[in-house]
Amino acid sequence: MRKIIIIPARLESKRFPRKVLLDLNGKTLIQRVYDNCLKADVSQVFIATDSQEIKEECSSFTQNIIMTSKNHISGTDRIAEAIANINCDIIINVQADEPFISESTINNLIKSFNDENVTMASVMEPLSKKSLLNNPNYVKVTIDEEDYAVFFSRYPKLREHSNWLNSEIRNQNELFIHKGIYGYTKYFLLKYSKMKPTYFEKLENLEQLRVLENGFKIKMIKTKHQSIGIDTLEDYKEALKYIKNEA
Repeated sequence: MRKIIIIPARLESKRFPRKVLLDLNGKTLIQRVYDNCLKADVSQVFIATDSQEIKEECSSFTQNIIMTSKNHISGTDRIAEAIANINCDIIINVQADEPFISESTINNLIKSFNDENVTMASVMEPLSKKSLLNNPNYVKVTIDEEDYAVFFSRYPKLREHSNWLNSEIRNQNELFIHKGIYGYTKYFLLKYSKMKPTYFEKLENLEQLRVLENGFKIKMIKTKHQSIGIDTLEDYKEALKYIKNEA
């Protein structure tokens, strides 16, 4: 199987605009993501963006840049456009705000596709701090007995009275933090991109809920590698401290 990584990147993030071009000890956020992705077991790594400024910045370290429409409502939709004419079997979607994503995390996600029943997969880590439970910047996921996602939420307590959730959730007391990385077969990704946005997807602003609401499954891979996703200025400050301590 031919495996590739696509990093979707836009400039004007709602919560933290222009974050992908922030400097992290001499490299931009997106360059650190790209460099870590190169270590994984994939054929190629691409950046997909609608921003000329991002393209110009990234041109200093790669020519694998795909310009896409400005009209996409999610990173997955952007990736679907980007890979339409690329020869590949498995696509890994690594968010442009995950500068510490590890190659082992990516490779373990790729291995999940050895099961031919898996068409989409993602990654989660243990919920280690209760303070994160109702922090909307940290997406929570609950799973079934086979580690397939049941639901994702920014505010799980606000969804506990949903009839749909109450009928589906098996492990209601076991929540994990969802990480910003997905994998798809090319066939399923193109199929996903044709689905219309769904109720919970729009309510939570979580694109992966479109998959569950259409009756498809997302395999969740557990990891103990806790990376720092940059969603807020506070996350950026934490990342600066982390990288200086590692230097």
